[in-house]
Parts: sequence; C-alpha cells; structure tokens
Amino acid sequence: MRKLMQQALVLGLTGALLVSCGNKEEVFDGAVSIKGQLANQPEGQVVLSRYDNDRIQAVDTLSVDNDGEFSYELELDSPNFYELDLFGEKTVRLALYEEDVLVSYDFKTDELDVSGSKDSELMLSIDELTAAYQEAGNELNSEFYEAMADKDQAKIQQIQEQAMDLELDHAEKIKGVIAQSDGSFAALAGLGMLNPRTDFNYLDSVIVALGDQYPDMKLIASWKQELDELRALSIGQPAPEISLPNPEGEMVNLSDLRGNYVLVDFWAGWCKPCRDENPNVVRLYNQYKDRGFEVFGVSLDRTRDMWLRAIEEDGLEWTQVSDLKYFNSEAAATYQINAIPATYMIDPEGNILAKDLRGRSLERKLQELFD
Repeated sequence: MRKLMQQALVLGLTGALLVSCGNKEEVFDGAVSIKGQLANQPEGQVVLSRYDNDRIQAVDTLSVDNDGEFSYELELDSPNFYELDLFGEKTVRLALYEEDVLVSYDFKTDELDVSGSKDSELMLSIDELTAAYQEAGNELNSEFYEAMADKDQAKIQQIQEQAMDLELDHAEKIKGVIAQSDGSFAALAGLGMLNPRTDFNYLDSVIVALGDQYPDMKLIASWKQELDELRALSIGQPAPEISLPNPEGEMVNLSDLRGNYVLVDFWAGWCKPCRDENPNVVRLYNQYKDRGFEVFGVSLDRTRDMWLRAIEEDGLEWTQVSDLKYFNSEAAATYQINAIPATYMIDPEGNILAKDLRGRSLERKLQELFD
C-alpha cells in the first residue's frame, strides 16, 4: 500500500506531528458515513475503493439519486485511505476514521469541497498543492525538452536548478499544511514528498510518533521497515568504509581522506547526467580543494577504457576508484545506490553530513561550510 500511495498521491511529513492529539471524548462506533452532493453529473457510476497491499481494491458501487446525492455507511476497524471515482471523470481521495465526510463536486466548474472529516480535509489540501506542483513540473519538462532539442546547455542547467528548487519548495509547502494536522494519520499522504535518504531523522521521528498513536496501521509498519533499512546510512551516522582500486590498480580507502569534507560521488562514464554535472564539481573542487574539500569518485562503469576516458575528458583530478561491476559494485550495494548521479557528503570525523548534493545545492553546502 505504501508504494501505491506514493504513486497515486505524491506523499510528505512534518515534525509537528510529534505533538499528539488530545483524548477524544466520543467512542468510535466502527462506521463512518460518506455522503455526496454532485452537480451537473454525467451518466455512470460512483465507485468507492480502498488502498490495500499496494493495490486499489473496489469496495462498493454507490447509488446516486436524480438530485446528485448519495449516502453510504462504511464499516471499518482502523484508519485507512479510500478513493471515490466519480463517473470516471473525477477522483477524490479520502482519509477515513471516526469522522463522517461530505463530498461536494460540480462537474461543470470543477469545484470540489470535502468537509466533516479533518483527515480527509487534510488529504484535499495535500492533493491541491500536489496538483499545482505537477502543473509547474510539466511546464518545466516542456522547457527542458525544448532546451535539449536546441542543445542549449546553459538553459538545461537552469531548468534543472529550477526543478530542484520547485521540489524543495513544494516539500516545504506540504510540511506547512501537515503542521496543522494535529497528529492525523492523513499526514502519511504527504510522506513521499520527502526523500528518506536526505530526511531520514525527520521522517523517523514522525513515523515513531504516528506509530504510537496508530500502532496497528499497516502503512506505518511499512514505512518503519523501509526506514530501518536506511538507518545505517542516515545523516549523522558513520560513513561505511569503501576500499576499491584506483586507475593504477592500488587499493584506496575512503577513510584515507579523513580530516576533510569529502564528497563521495557515485557516477559513470556512460551516465550523461553525471557527465553534465562533472564541470560543476570540477569548478567547486578547484575553488575549495585547498580549504579542506576532497572528492572521492566511485565509478559504476563496466569497462576500464570508458572509465579512464571519462576521467581524462572531464578533467577529474580527484581520487577515483572502481571495481567495474556496474550497479553490482560493492560500494553501490553498501551505500544502497540504485540510480546515479548520487552523492554523500562526509564530515572530517567520517560521519554522513548530507546526501544527494549536486548543482546549486552542492554549491550552497560548500559555501555554508567554507565561506
């Protein structure tokens, strides 16, 4: 279910959830009422579905009268996420537990209102922000493909930076909405907007708090399992050792660079985004190398020739290592790398300081550390 919710909802969390709800005076009777008021509806059906085990499972078809009204009593014993498919033209996502919900929608004006259930109201706020984010992202994608067709490298880099800023801004907006959630489980509908690699400690603390409040919710258990798998690579943890041969065949250790800020850069000669990023890393390396900044390049190439040719063509003067095993590399497995470029910033004591720094974010971090 967790993966499905990420795909369907684009999910985010906030530490404000650490403040738990107050005690509820009313005892939940095991059922919630789903009511609807539709305007200008077409022909068809309203279908209620439930998110369950990484798939959407139909629950029932709801009867709608001639005035566009419907009512349905849903039996449930735990909080969960649901979806209303309105005649195949509009999807409304709901977070249901303890509170009845009223859904109003006008097919002509596309005006949607969800009320009665604070959990579902939070879902709607997240979905509205996500829709705006996706629209802005689609516009950037169109500009990106135009720049690619024109081979405008400066424009391509500018758009990539705009996309990163857009993603960060959207995540902050999602957090702002969820800050008002008062411990609602619906905050899980924003989870995927945060990167577990970079926001591990934050996510971990929030999931623990939600787990205390909803101990039997499967989606929370799924996130706990994923975070446990990432725990050893969270920010603040000791960076695992990497010992691989350099181009001369000599074994080199990541720990040999202890005492510096080290960017562990997973890349490859065949990886175009990596090669596009290399000039930026070269520039920053030259700017800060005399002030305690090092780069430890870990290539996921398959062949020695491609690896060495890329090093020469891109002017990479820092430490380079590789076992030439592609994504089966020992280092890639240790650092859970499944896509490149990927980076880890290591502090002088050998602890993980930051992850996935590239472009403007890498420059900002170095300015923060050295300027």
